[in-house]
Amino acid sequence: MIPRYTRPEMGAIWSDENKYRQWLEVELASSEALAEQGVVPRDAARQLREHAGFTVPRILEIEREVKHDVIAFTTAVAETMKARGAAGASRWFHYGMTSNDVVDTAQARQIIQSAGLIRQSLETLAGSLEKRAFEFRHTVQIGRTHGIQAEPVTFGWKLALYYDEIRRNLERLDLATEQIRYGKISGAVGVFAHIGPQAEERICAKLGLKPAPIASQVISRDRHAAFVSTLALICAALEKIALEIRHLQRTEVREAEEPFAAGQKGSSAMPHKRNPIVCEQICGLARVVRSNAQAAFENIALWHERDISHSSVERVILADSCILTDYLLDRTIWLIGGMRVYPDRMRRNLDLTKGLVFSGQLLLDLTAAGMLREEAYKIVQGHAMRCWEEDGDFRAAVEQDTGIAKYLSKEQLAEAFSLDRQLSNIDTIFHRVFALAS
Repeated sequence: MIPRYTRPEMGAIWSDENKYRQWLEVELASSEALAEQGVVPRDAARQLREHAGFTVPRILEIEREVKHDVIAFTTAVAETMKARGAAGASRWFHYGMTSNDVVDTAQARQIIQSAGLIRQSLETLAGSLEKRAFEFRHTVQIGRTHGIQAEPVTFGWKLALYYDEIRRNLERLDLATEQIRYGKISGAVGVFAHIGPQAEERICAKLGLKPAPIASQVISRDRHAAFVSTLALICAALEKIALEIRHLQRTEVREAEEPFAAGQKGSSAMPHKRNPIVCEQICGLARVVRSNAQAAFENIALWHERDISHSSVERVILADSCILTDYLLDRTIWLIGGMRVYPDRMRRNLDLTKGLVFSGQLLLDLTAAGMLREEAYKIVQGHAMRCWEEDGDFRAAVEQDTGIAKYLSKEQLAEAFSLDRQLSNIDTIFHRVFALAS
C-alpha cells in the first residue's frame, strides 16, 4: 500500500523486516520443539536461538539470483550463523520443513497482529459512536427513504444504528481471527512425512497458534477469505457512515458535516467550498477492500495439493486490506469525534413540507377511528399531493377538512402531528442497543 494510506504501526507489521522476523521465529520454534523430542541436538537449537539472524537487503539480493524467497531467507540465515561462528548448527535450520510450513504459519501471526490493531480501533469507534448517539438521542431529524423525506427519527438513533453494526463487526473480527489462528508444519503435501503431528503441536503452541487439523501444502484458503471478507464488511460499515454524512453535508441539507480545520482549503477555484473529502475518501477506499475479498475467494481453489496462484495475490491483498482497514477506521474515528451537527437545520428541514411527514400517522388514526382504510388513504393522499405540488400547508389543509373532522377531534388531530408520539420509543431502542452491548 502507498505511504499516503499507511499508518506506521500497521505498516510495520507488513514490512519485510517483520515478515522475515516471523519466519525466523517459526524456524526457531521448530528447532526447539524438535530438540525437545531429541530429533535436533539441544545445543544446535540453543545456538540457532542465539545466533540466527538476517538482513533484508541480503535476502533480497540472494532472491534475485535464486528466484525463491524462502531459499534466499535460509541462505541468508546460514551466512549469519557462519559469520558468528555457529555454522555447524545451521544444518539443523529448516530441518524437515517445506517453505509453506514457514510462510503460512508466520503469515497467521502477521494477520493476528493486524487484527489486534483493527480491533482496538473498532472499540474506539464504537465508543465514539455511543458517546455521540447519547449526545443527540433526542435531536429530531427527518428520516429519508429513497432520498425523500419519510417520517421523523433522531440523529442519535441514526448513530446508534451504526454503533450496533460496528459491534457485530467486532464479533465477526473475533471469529475470523480465531479461524486464522492456525499454523501447519505438516510438510510438502501435508501428511507429516518428515515431522510428526506431535512436533507440529509443540511448534504451534510456542507460536501462540493451533495446529490445523488437516492441511495440504498450504492451510486452506477459506480461512483467509473469511478474514478478508470481514475486513470488507468493516469497511462497508465505514462507507455507510461516511456516505450518510456526505448526503447530510450537501448545501441543500446542511444537517451535519465533517470537520473543517482552520486554514483548510476546499477548492483551488472556489473559496467558499467545504467539501466532504474524508467521507469521499472512505467511500472510495472501501471499494478496494471489497474487491480484495473477491480475490481472496478466488484463492480458495488451487491445483491438487498446492500451486502458487494464491501467493502472489496474497502479497497484495492481505497487507493492503489490513492497512486500508486500519487507515479507514482512523479516519472514521476522526470523522465521528469531530463531526459538526446542526440541530436547528434538522428541525427546519423536518418542517419544510409543513406536516406532510405525519401522513402515515393520520392515515392510521382515521382508520382506528372507523374510516375505511381505502377511503382514509384516498383523502390523506389527496391533501398530500396537492400540498406537495402547490407547496401548501398539509396540516392546515386537513384541519379544514370536514370529512376528517367527523372522525377526529381537534385534540386527536393534534396528536396525529405529535413528534413526541412518533419518537416515544427512542429510549427503548437505546436500551435495547446499549444494554445488549454491555
